[in-house]
Amino acid sequence: MSNILKIFVDGLWKKNSSLVQLLGLCPVLAITVNAINAIGLGLATTLVLICSNATISLIKNNIQKDFRIPIYIIIISSVVSSIDLVIKAYAFNLYQSLGIFIPLIITNCIVCNRADLIAVHNSVLVSILDGLSIGLGSTLTMFLLGSIREIIGHGTLFFGIEHVLGESFRFLYIEVLDKNSVFLLFAFPSGAFMILGIVLAGKNFLDEVLGIIEHKNVCVCSNKVLVYKDGNKKIESQKSL
Repeated sequence: MSNILKIFVDGLWKKNSSLVQLLGLCPVLAITVNAINAIGLGLATTLVLICSNATISLIKNNIQKDFRIPIYIIIISSVVSSIDLVIKAYAFNLYQSLGIFIPLIITNCIVCNRADLIAVHNSVLVSILDGLSIGLGSTLTMFLLGSIREIIGHGTLFFGIEHVLGESFRFLYIEVLDKNSVFLLFAFPSGAFMILGIVLAGKNFLDEVLGIIEHKNVCVCSNKVLVYKDGNKKIESQKSL
């Protein structure tokens, strides 16, 4: 139980793919014009993570290391294509809103990252839970950004919800601000950058106050390598990527 809780805490907060690792920011910034689009793309990405992780975990013993990336791409492409057809058939208006960003899930580095980091090394159950937690973490981030952008940029919340959940859910649509009070800058990607920066600052502040994340000095582009020669220790900088 503690391991399952750790997986979800990591996925939702400590290792949130959008707020900590800053992966897959293109769809996060581009499609979060409103809350419904954000939820739609987030849930689609979550389904892709779950299905691709489960499939890769099932066949992990048959995947050769040198050919693993092409195999990941083929599996992820198949899953995304299937989900794309389902959304087109049952939520066409959402499909039109999301547009090219559904097929682009194939190139989302979050999906391939979890496949290579988790699915190919763990059981099916762990892989599914990891995909669910990472997907929900990304969905919550997109929902937060989409809600803030929709309220400030358009003055509404849950615009178009009837196209996804049906006419019976139209009552959830709210007009928060008067049309003359909106700030259109936040309806554009530049506004999304600003809001993302504020959300990142807020999360980092909470992490420091609550002591959730230990401070580590990590360099992605380079690392320090100790080289011993003739009894003398010398430190050299070597690129890792």
